[in-house]
Amino acid sequence: MPSDGTPTPSADTAFTGRCYCGAVSLHSDAPPLTVAFCHCSDCRRWTGAPVGAFAAFRAADLSATPNQGPGVSHTAGVTRWNCPSCGSPLMATFDYLPDQVYVPLGLIDQADRLPPRIHCHADSAYPWLHIEDTLERASASGRNTLNAAD
Repeated sequence: MPSDGTPTPSADTAFTGRCYCGAVSLHSDAPPLTVAFCHCSDCRRWTGAPVGAFAAFRAADLSATPNQGPGVSHTAGVTRWNCPSCGSPLMATFDYLPDQVYVPLGLIDQADRLPPRIHCHADSAYPWLHIEDTLERASASGRNTLNAAD
């Protein structure tokens, strides 16, 4: 456990998750690289929440059953996957974050052990949303911090 008392995943823990209806399941034998809040309008619209929270897994470590195919892109450089049955947001990739797949925390069974480490696009946060913490607040994507995560 880090000195701030927040729990962290151990390397020997499997991470599992599923969409709302259970038609798609997610699995990783490796812990996430990092966990992040995102305040950008694209993530807000995709998740339907005032702020998104995501765990970043190495692409090779994460599997979806059934396979979700190529995904869709409505924003240049961003590919997203949603459950074809219930529409739940499942995964997203970003060209500027190679080999990382972002999964909404709400899908992950072990999310209680995955505290976020950074606020991305903090300058885009709703003015009425007040998350009191001491995390780094990146004004834009936080790509340097996210790419350095390991």
